[in-house]
Amino acid sequence: MAATRQVSRQGRARPPEIRTGETVLRATIEYEGTRFRGWQAQINARTIGGALNEAVRERLGNEVKVNGAGRTDAGVHAFGQVASLHLPPGVAPGPPERLRRDLNDLLPPDINILSMREARPGFHARHDARLRTYRYRFSRRRTAFGKPFVFWIKDALAADKMAEAVAALSGRLDFHSFCENPEGHESTLVDVAFAEVLVPPDAPDLVLFRIGASHFLWKMVRRLAGTLAEIGTGRLPPGEMSRLLAERSSRTAPWTAPPSGLFLESVVYPGEAPPAAIPALRPAF
Repeated sequence: MAATRQVSRQGRARPPEIRTGETVLRATIEYEGTRFRGWQAQINARTIGGALNEAVRERLGNEVKVNGAGRTDAGVHAFGQVASLHLPPGVAPGPPERLRRDLNDLLPPDINILSMREARPGFHARHDARLRTYRYRFSRRRTAFGKPFVFWIKDALAADKMAEAVAALSGRLDFHSFCENPEGHESTLVDVAFAEVLVPPDAPDLVLFRIGASHFLWKMVRRLAGTLAEIGTGRLPPGEMSRLLAERSSRTAPWTAPPSGLFLESVVYPGEAPPAAIPALRPAF
């Protein structure tokens, strides 16, 4: 996928801050987002980024800056979020593996740092990312164990119609109609590397929607997933996806899937190969 520069929800491109002599660490993090109001730190709200910042401040002091690769929304999960920790001169983190264990001891149990390593000077988790992959999980049956991690569709769900619809999503496209707040973005153009709908052979009641892109607009994946649910149940034709993309409607697509089924799957940086595939049944289904 071609890369475009990530912009904030307010539409302002922000160059990464590089402090002379700083040490940068790269953390890969998984989290179960049900109890959190998303990634971005907020006043009087429990967030993933807020919890990580608290742990980092307790262990390394107040001068460390933490940046995440994707600002996942409330209730959204992650298999492989990436964060960069920017340490000013004089802050000694010690061995990265020890720091990882120390921070995990300070974090709540639904946030876990999978790995920690030193990154090149100037590395920025958000601005340097080239491919972000999300997965959305639909369930065609009621499930007691997987309920927090799927969108259960009670009606019959035709995965072949959903797959036909996502064929329209690859390339440099305008997702204005799938953005919660298009005016808050500098551009609604997104470079999509791939989009696919899969039914795991060993779990025929599970339908996965995966999409990899340069960046994502606010609630874009959940609106795409909501539209796919309407197409899969037959309430919309597969061609509706292409029509919404072409029309650039001032009224955004009104179907928004719940956050429970959405996962930030991975983040890839220049020169890196995509990580190993996440098993289709992870987490519990």
